[in-house]
Amino acid sequence: MENWKQPQRWNARHAEFFAHHGRRQRVFCASLADVFDNAVDPAWRADLFELIAGTPNLDWLLLTKRIGNAGEMIVDALLQRKGLKSHAPWPWPNVWLGATIVNQEEADRDIPKLFAVPASVRFLSMEPLLGPVDLAQAGALWSDMNNNIIYAPARNLRGIDWLIAGGESGPDARPMHPEWARSLRDQCAAAGVPFLFKQWGEWLPVETDEDSYATADDGSKRELDGRFRMTELGEQRFFRTGKKTAGRLLDGRTHDEFPEAR
Repeated sequence: MENWKQPQRWNARHAEFFAHHGRRQRVFCASLADVFDNAVDPAWRADLFELIAGTPNLDWLLLTKRIGNAGEMIVDALLQRKGLKSHAPWPWPNVWLGATIVNQEEADRDIPKLFAVPASVRFLSMEPLLGPVDLAQAGALWSDMNNNIIYAPARNLRGIDWLIAGGESGPDARPMHPEWARSLRDQCAAAGVPFLFKQWGEWLPVETDEDSYATADDGSKRELDGRFRMTELGEQRFFRTGKKTAGRLLDGRTHDEFPEAR
């Protein structure tokens, strides 16, 4: 398939990409699908891992909502192909394994499953973020006896290497409280974990004043002229502006951190 040839071309031009960007090229694998879904053909998954093995100059991001399937399915894929059996032992340095987490319940349930699978880089995609999450409670970060985060464990041990957070998109999107995002940002900062704030999603948090204006998170003023639907979470108000207008500023700035280039 043509789409499968493109990574091979990227791999061949890796030096040019690194010279221009100062990092390795990342491939977000099957961003509209889930590699570890039960409905995925095991032969297709084995083909994918052959492609990953043949493109060592690319970093492949494998994100799943079904992290409990990942370990067994990776082993199955590696055993299906003779060439993969003789490839470098797992975990491969160019595979980043991620789990989608939306709230504390999923964090408590799925983060231990993520740690159970050997991986060179582990990350969390907390989008859509639908509630507050204590990462130390879920075992993603370590804390002292006073619940102060003290450090993130070294790579390949217990700990996450990267966290992505963002709000929900689509017609049935729910708002994300800014305190939920701030908490994750601050937990990551305390632990030295790179933090990427992707978007607010459909709903922009605002503060209204007596002059019928709203102040958005980026400090801009929005007139309340009936163009936007409004909703509330507690005392926090939101306009449904659409994700493009809502943007991706958290407390007036972007957060675009990634794990260090290798």
